[in-house]
Amino acid sequence: MNKLQFKGEWHELKGKLRQKFADLTDDDLAYTQGQEEELLGHLQKKLGKSQQEIAQLINTP
Repeated sequence: MNKLQFKGEWHELKGKLRQKFADLTDDDLAYTQGQEEELLGHLQKKLGKSQQEIAQLINTP
């Protein structure tokens, strides 16, 4: 999978993910530039979704 491309501001995306998945915490959504793959893996494990599904959630406007 290619490097994640975050569209818009990360804070806005965090809000959208939290609305869709209420069990996500600040720690779950901790993002540091250059750590995209680690974030993807953590969300995949936490939500029980595939890498492709998580990438679609993040990259959906």
